[in-house]
Amino acid sequence: MIVLAFKNFIRSNSVKIGLSFLLIAGIVSLFVGKQFIEKQEQNITETAAYQKEYIARNVHHHQDEIGLLLYYLKFAFVNETLPINGLSIGQRDVNSSIQSLTIRGLEAQKYDADLNNPTNLLLGNIDFSFVLIFLFPLIIIAFTYNIISEEKESGTWRIVAIQSKNLFLYVLRLFFIRFFGVILVLFFILLLSVFFLKIPLESIFFSFIGISLLYILCWFGICFWVASLQKSSNANAVILLSIWIVLIIILPASLNNYLVNKYPVPEALSTTLKQRKGYHEKWDTDKAETMSRFYTHYPQFKQFPLPDKEFSWLWYYAMQQIGDDEAATQATAFKEKLNQRNRVSNSIAQFIPTIHTQIQLNEIAQSGLSNHLQFLEETGKFHEKMRLYFYPKIFGEVPVNSENWEKFKVETFKNPHESGGLQSYLSLVIFILLFGALGWVNFKKSIYQV
Repeated sequence: MIVLAFKNFIRSNSVKIGLSFLLIAGIVSLFVGKQFIEKQEQNITETAAYQKEYIARNVHHHQDEIGLLLYYLKFAFVNETLPINGLSIGQRDVNSSIQSLTIRGLEAQKYDADLNNPTNLLLGNIDFSFVLIFLFPLIIIAFTYNIISEEKESGTWRIVAIQSKNLFLYVLRLFFIRFFGVILVLFFILLLSVFFLKIPLESIFFSFIGISLLYILCWFGICFWVASLQKSSNANAVILLSIWIVLIIILPASLNNYLVNKYPVPEALSTTLKQRKGYHEKWDTDKAETMSRFYTHYPQFKQFPLPDKEFSWLWYYAMQQIGDDEAATQATAFKEKLNQRNRVSNSIAQFIPTIHTQIQLNEIAQSGLSNHLQFLEETGKFHEKMRLYFYPKIFGEVPVNSENWEKFKVETFKNPHESGGLQSYLSLVIFILLFGALGWVNFKKSIYQV
């Protein structure tokens, strides 16, 4: 009987259309991911070439004052883009992965973003995570909403009940047939991604597969529970589509709205304004006061006294630093608000499988908010390193030609992957077991009802 059920499932035109739709959508998502990765690689290559040419040109034109030269020079810092990022683009399309910084005030530069077509940002990227989270559940619903109700409505359930030795096991096999078809498409798309996106077969890729597999099992668990309610096909379809809308659209939008209102970030604008105001006001402030605050921040530079002249680069870069210092409170508050949003969203996502899956996929691909916050943190350290390297040369007025400018290459931030361990899987496993247990209890009570 189960062999016949399998043949009927495979021969169904609706099944062929559904699986073909998933496969096509998955392949399209791989093209989108590959295009994104290539764009990132091109940006990095062009940035490296531009930095080399830009430094050489400015060194040629500004050989008299190293302070003036470093007013213009920019040094690039790159957030590494992993090949697996093509499967889950996350926030990488709105948060810049390249920072080109001068050694002047940091806060006015840190949040510069790449130029993008706003229409593209509005529509978003159809990456694989979108296909998995949004489209796979719809196909699962289409395959399972009438898995029992159709036979009851057609009057064949009596025959099945008589011929089957274990009716519950028969129902499980029907679900497994559909699960097997969906998983084949999933694994085929992921196998293609290995060759298409050149993803190495490492632990992060297997973690990605594990989360994807559990997410699909979670939706089969939901469908199993709804089928166990013994409703009509129409009722099952309405219930499952309502669950899809709640989990995919309503709850994520509600969570986002809650976080935006609970943790507003007016500091995003005030940080930059405070830095610029703090810097510009120093033009009319007593130089001794500015230098006193600068020496308090960097006591190691007290050996460089302020020259007795109208303008000096020591005073100019001291003003830039004080601008950052005056914006430090807003910058810290802004960073803390973003960290709070990240922590709260991760905590709440434990109870919403769709959001949890998206967050975990982004964490694995290093394309989420956590990665961006770490990149901004490392950007600050990179900027400070460049400052501390060049300040003594500027204040000591060393000759421009004494520096080997060719050694300054684009630096890359590599975020080591830290597996979330069992916690990253636990939420989905609990949902699978919960809906599976509820369905099992319901089936045991009513499976033989006609």
